Amino acid sequence: MQSFTFHNPTKIVFGADKTDDTGKEVSKFAKKVMLLYGKESIKKNGIHKKVTKSLTDAGIEFVEKGGVKPNPVISFVRESIQIFKKEKLDAVVAVGGGSVIDTAKAIAVGAKTDFDPWKFYIGEKIPETAFPVAVVLTIAATASEMNPTSVITNEETLQKYSFVSPLLYPSVSILDPKNTFTVPVKQTSNGAIDTIIHTLETYLNAQDNEIMIIDSIIEAIVSTTIDSAEKIFKNPKDYNARANMMWSATLALNGLTSTGSGPKIFPMHMIEHSLSAIYDISHGAGLAIVGPAWMKYKSALTPDKFAKLGKNVFGLEDENINALAQKTIKAIETWFKKTGAPIRLSEAEIPESDIPRIAENAAKLAKKWGLKEYSSQVIEQILKLAV
Repeated sequence: MQSFTFHNPTKIVFGADKTDDTGKEVSKFAKKVMLLYGKESIKKNGIHKKVTKSLTDAGIEFVEKGGVKPNPVISFVRESIQIFKKEKLDAVVAVGGGSVIDTAKAIAVGAKTDFDPWKFYIGEKIPETAFPVAVVLTIAATASEMNPTSVITNEETLQKYSFVSPLLYPSVSILDPKNTFTVPVKQTSNGAIDTIIHTLETYLNAQDNEIMIIDSIIEAIVSTTIDSAEKIFKNPKDYNARANMMWSATLALNGLTSTGSGPKIFPMHMIEHSLSAIYDISHGAGLAIVGPAWMKYKSALTPDKFAKLGKNVFGLEDENINALAQKTIKAIETWFKKTGAPIRLSEAEIPESDIPRIAENAAKLAKKWGLKEYSSQVIEQILKLAV
């Protein structure tokens, strides 16, 4: 196990009906906020009413800004920053999933500057300060509610880039599993896939494999996510299943599962970012396509961890380690398909002829992330395994 520093300042308020505590928590650091959300679903399911009542009861003024896309874009961030500044707000309350939270983080740092917030994402600027962000989570998936990362797409350049800063940790995140009762099967599936791939990025790419405790935690998260999703598909209002799914998704990328493993390497996400940037497909669906394809490529080089995953999570056996690795990948791919997610480019209506274009786009991000082995040629090779 390698040396590491673990620090996570986000306060988590977890449990049924904790949404009612939103105002109390936000009042500790803000008086007038931007209430940020996606489409109209939070108004239909009653979450909007709960949050606004809680804010009002706590004496907090708010300016509403809805319309965040599932793949959030920089133009929306720019527009929101202007509103934030004009209204002289002092925090962002993000009600939603990863897309809303990532947008809130971009607004929180962008509103402190006079330059284009996209400069953060291309590495030209580093934030020095930020307004606070509070989260009311409605979708279990990205763990943005407890990490220092924001992912935004530049729709003009078709770049889906991220940036990381300690300033991006939310001040408080309210995790109320009841808020996910009405999340559709497709979104639940996408969230489960995202959670699984988050953990496997570390599990399968760790530079130090002598991290038994972290491997065990990751295996538990993958097992719990699959088991919880199966129960949710049968009964969307299974509270314990929703709670386990929600906390698993948060733990998958709050920094815990990468401790002691060495530098973070996220090649599956790197390639997927091009799919959702170019074709605007959901992140989970993109990972369901890219994940198994990348695993087939990687398992030929390092089958050991795939075999271990197969034994410990899926109960698979085979005396031949390479055969066991392939069985493991097949089990993952089969489960992804079972949830209704696409596992081939064609199932997302992405033509094979577009592979060079996708690979060229992804190679630029690979270079930005320092993933030297992933040239456009290698990425093409991986994508062909998803045909």
